[in-house]
Amino acid sequence: MSLESVTLDRPLPTIHAELNYLVPTGEKPRTFTYDPPAGEPRTTIVNDPRTVRITDARAILEELSLEEEGFGLVEHRSAVRDFYDDEQIRRVYYREAEKILKDLTGADRVHIFDHTVRRRIPGGEDRAAGAPRQPVPRVHVDHTEKSGPQRVRELLPDDADKLLQGRVQIINLWRPIRGPLQDAPLAVCDALSVKPEQLVPSDLIYKDRVGETYSVTYDPEHRWYYVPEMTAQEVLLLKCYDSKTDGRSRFAPHTAFTDPNTPPNALPRESIEIRALVFHAA
Repeated sequence: MSLESVTLDRPLPTIHAELNYLVPTGEKPRTFTYDPPAGEPRTTIVNDPRTVRITDARAILEELSLEEEGFGLVEHRSAVRDFYDDEQIRRVYYREAEKILKDLTGADRVHIFDHTVRRRIPGGEDRAAGAPRQPVPRVHVDHTEKSGPQRVRELLPDDADKLLQGRVQIINLWRPIRGPLQDAPLAVCDALSVKPEQLVPSDLIYKDRVGETYSVTYDPEHRWYYVPEMTAQEVLLLKCYDSKTDGRSRFAPHTAFTDPNTPPNALPRESIEIRALVFHAA
């Protein structure tokens, strides 16, 4: 690490690492979540690898927030004993995540709608049959201006019209299953350093529906952060959608990356993320 960056008027440790942005092709990118039809590629996304500076955020975590930068970290000791036990996650961890989000945001209602457990297998392909989900080494945002409200209508159709009259957020809670995490950590971009035109809507094709995410094009002005050696008692919150358009953060790009300081004997990353719809009446 070096002390060459100055963030919030003080020097902070940084690293340099390669992140995969999007090469614009003029066509809407799309990715199949299952084996595609014959003759179709799994994805049309073309990576644009860029070496960027990533700042160690540990010293300034109290000054970062979901409202401004679009991410933050909380300490939380879960009662879950086995994060590979799907029933335990839904019964215990969903309830814990709902409380974290209500306490942090003051939300009137939280709806946890899915979770993903990832275990990195060197050389493994994400969404391969019979294999665990892999870290995503590509700069992206999980939802878009279109797919945020779409998820409300799909998941809560009876209440959607009323809920969409208030403020709606989609927030991810990401944590290591084992720590300190050294392999494939998560880098998060300050959402306010990203221009709207750099967020490229991209189709995510499921067998029963089509979702939409943002891929991201490169800008040297993007401000990247990470929290090194996260423990299993730390939760990183990422804002993936916000219906408010008053200048606060709305979409926080993020990606797994290779930390140049990762020791060769580091255990492969294991992590869990929960996605939640967060509603405010006013």
